[in-house]
Amino acid sequence: MSNVLNNFLSENLNELKNQGLYNEIDPVEGPNGAKINVKGSELINLSSNNYLGLATNPELKQIAKDAVDKYGVGAGAVRTINGTLDLHVKLEEKLAEFKGTEAAISYQSGFNCNMAAISAVMDKNDAILSDQLNHASIIDGCRLSKAKIIPFNHSDMDDLRAKAKTATESGQYNKVMVITDGVFSMDGDIAKLPEIVAIAKEFDLITYVDDAHGSGVTGKGKGTVKHFGLEKEIDFQIGTLSKAIGVVGGYVAGKKDLIDWLKVRSRPFLFSTALPPGDVAAITAAVQMIIDSTELHDKLWENGDYLKAGLSKLGFDIGASETPITPCIIGDEKLTQQFSKRLFEEGVYAKSIVFPTVPKGTGRVRNMPTAAHTKEMLDDAIAVYEKVGKELGVIK
Repeated sequence: MSNVLNNFLSENLNELKNQGLYNEIDPVEGPNGAKINVKGSELINLSSNNYLGLATNPELKQIAKDAVDKYGVGAGAVRTINGTLDLHVKLEEKLAEFKGTEAAISYQSGFNCNMAAISAVMDKNDAILSDQLNHASIIDGCRLSKAKIIPFNHSDMDDLRAKAKTATESGQYNKVMVITDGVFSMDGDIAKLPEIVAIAKEFDLITYVDDAHGSGVTGKGKGTVKHFGLEKEIDFQIGTLSKAIGVVGGYVAGKKDLIDWLKVRSRPFLFSTALPPGDVAAITAAVQMIIDSTELHDKLWENGDYLKAGLSKLGFDIGASETPITPCIIGDEKLTQQFSKRLFEEGVYAKSIVFPTVPKGTGRVRNMPTAAHTKEMLDDAIAVYEKVGKELGVIK
């Protein structure tokens, strides 16, 4: 290793550790379910994005195995050569049905969706109005497009409107887009989509919603756009296939012309091998399950409300979450890391979230109850929170 690189890594890694910002990665020894095994211990799992418990669903596992037997373990090529299987076509038809749009396109990850879709439509002659708390993949997708990025204060509609007015009336930009998460993953609040749509109509903005944490969770499972009945008003609906859906990948849903354009101009679609057939088959079946029944969705919300009530009663700061996402906001990064470590030692896996994922001074433990948790598991977790919270002075 070069001396320059060695010094850079050593100095910066040590600084992160001293500030309590270094993230330890814990390999999970088995399936990622309501309980997990880590370092030989069985723990109640409150850190997974497996919202509906579908990642370990026996029916989906068998469907994936059957698809591997029929198609193999990989698609074998990029979509534009001969990597498009009939499975991919069926999946994208199902995603369009799920999102209430004319068409959809799938990608290898949710991160890839934002890298692909934004830069395929926006360029250096355009501007993007972006919520300050948007996901890192949105930020990187905006940067890649080379468009002018104009942040607006989080969910501040007055600020958005003022900046939309300035941008559109300046005459500097060919197109202006407004981008927001549907559900903000660290706080659990929901974007003000009706107000955003009204502003977009007033100034002819392109509308873009990344609903990675809303699909399967809000709108009776159909997502945040459906929650507000705005399927006809949003130009881009982005989603992930690795959270509520339980597998891997992402998608963009919208008008047929938009999807046709992404198929010829979005680089991750053009230059990356297609999603593997086993995954695609399981995803398609998972989406159908969410379309057919709200049972898992309802259980998720029941568990989310239960955990929130229990932690709030103990005196924890759970922010202003409007979804089952339940942050325990502690503040100090080192204390947050210590809190998470003690939870682990007491049998609860709830990962600390610190800068740069959230702003400095807002460290938290992000709890994510799922449809797979039982009330007994949640009661046990709440009891551990009470013990550790009092021990570390987080609650009285």
